[in-house]
Amino acid sequence: MSFELAAFSSLFSIPQKNGLTRPKKLRGSGVPMVNMGELFAHPKISDIEMDLVPLSSGETSFLLETYDLLFARQSLVLSGAGQCSIFTGKGIPTTFESHLIRCRLDKKISNPLFYFYFFRSPVGRVAMEAIIEQGAGASGIRGSDLVNLRVPLPPKALQDSIAGVLSALDHRITLLRETNSTLEAIAQALFKSWFVDFEPVYAKAKGLEPQAMDAPTAALFPDSFEQSELGSVPKGWRVEKLEGWLSVLETGRRPKGGVSGISEGVPSIGAESIVRIGQFDYLKTKYVSSDFFEKMKAGKLQSNDVLLYKDGGKPGVFLPRVSMFGDGFPFEKCGINEHVFRIRLKAPFNQPFLYFWLWSDAVMHELKHRGGKAAIPGINQSDIKDQKISIPNAMVLHQFDELVSPLVSKILANAKQAQTLTQLRDTLLPRLISGQLRLPEAETLLEGAM
Repeated sequence: MSFELAAFSSLFSIPQKNGLTRPKKLRGSGVPMVNMGELFAHPKISDIEMDLVPLSSGETSFLLETYDLLFARQSLVLSGAGQCSIFTGKGIPTTFESHLIRCRLDKKISNPLFYFYFFRSPVGRVAMEAIIEQGAGASGIRGSDLVNLRVPLPPKALQDSIAGVLSALDHRITLLRETNSTLEAIAQALFKSWFVDFEPVYAKAKGLEPQAMDAPTAALFPDSFEQSELGSVPKGWRVEKLEGWLSVLETGRRPKGGVSGISEGVPSIGAESIVRIGQFDYLKTKYVSSDFFEKMKAGKLQSNDVLLYKDGGKPGVFLPRVSMFGDGFPFEKCGINEHVFRIRLKAPFNQPFLYFWLWSDAVMHELKHRGGKAAIPGINQSDIKDQKISIPNAMVLHQFDELVSPLVSKILANAKQAQTLTQLRDTLLPRLISGQLRLPEAETLLEGAM
C-alpha cells in the first residue's frame, strides 16, 4: 500500500529559514559555516573543517541542530538545485550560508533521516524538480515552493525502521570507501618507499637490513647510488624518457554535437570522472551509441587502464588527476572522450606502478607546470612522452606488482560492491513507499547484500 501525502511544512517544528550572508573579508574566525561546497560534497555533514564566520548574540537562530535538513537554493546545473544534505554534527555550534534553506522537522511525527533519504532518492528528486525554476545560467528553488511539496507520510515507526535499513546500507558503503582509502594509502606508501625515497637502498648503503622487508626482496635492491638527470638514483637504474616505454597513449572521442539526449548505449568517460582509483560518480555518466562506440579506433578501455585528466580548468591553473579502471569497475565496457588520456606501459612495468608514479609529487609538479602554461590549461602527448623515469630492475618491478596488485583488485572489488549497495539503497525507498516492497523483504535484501 502507498501512504498519504502531506505538505512538507506540516512536518516542521519551526518555519524554514535561509542562512546568513558573510562576505569573504569577514571570514576567518568565529563558528563554522556550511557553504554550498560542503553541501554538494557531503550528503551527511558532520563536524568537518569549514570557513569560520562571526555570529552575534542576536543570530543564534541561525545555528544548526543535529538532523537539520539543508537544501541548495541555487545551482549552475539542474541536478544541484534543491539537493538535500543532513547535518549530523554534534557539540560544535555551526551556522549555514544564505544559499541554503534549513528545514527542522518535528521528531515526534517525522524522522529526518527518512526524509533525507526520500529527497536523495529518484522519487524524491522527481518531486523536487517539479518546483525548480531554470534561468539564465542557473537553476533554483524557492522556500515557499519547498514547504508546499507533497511528501509521503508513513507512520513514524515505519519511518524509523526504513531509515534504519538505509542507514545500515550507508554505513557499509562508507566503510568500503574508507577501506579503499586505507588500501590505496598502503600501496602509495610502498611505492614512495621503494621508488621515491629509495629506503631499501639507503638502508643497504649503511649496512642495515631494510625495514619490513624479507631477505629475498631486499636482495633485489642495489646498495649504492649513482647520479642521473633526476639526481641520485639507485645504481643501475638508468633514466629514460617515458616515450620509449609507452605501449598505449591515446584519447577517445564523442560524436559531433555532443552526447546530450543520449540516455543509453556505451558509457563515455569524461575528465570530470577522473578522480582516483575506486571512485566514480555514476550520476555524471554519459553515453555514446553502441554503433558509434564500435567504430571508435581509439579510447576503448581495457582492464587496469590508467586514465589521466588531459585538459580543462581556469586559465593558468592545471590540476591533473589520475584514476585506474578495471575488473568491471565502473563498467564492463566503456570508452573515453577526447579530454582523457588512456595510458599503458610495456613490460616489465606494470599498471599499478604507472598509477602511483603519475601521482608522485615530482610528476604531478611537472604536469601542473606544463599544463598551466597553455592558453587552455592542459597537457598534450608530448608532455607525457617527455617525462623522465628511472628504470628499476625487472625483479623489483615484479615484486612490487605481486604486493600491490591484490590491493588494487580489492579496491576495485570494494568499489563495485559500494555501487551495488548504493543502487539498492536508492531503489529501496521508492519501492517501500509505493508498497511494492514490504519492510521484512527489504531487510532480507539488506542481509543478502551485506
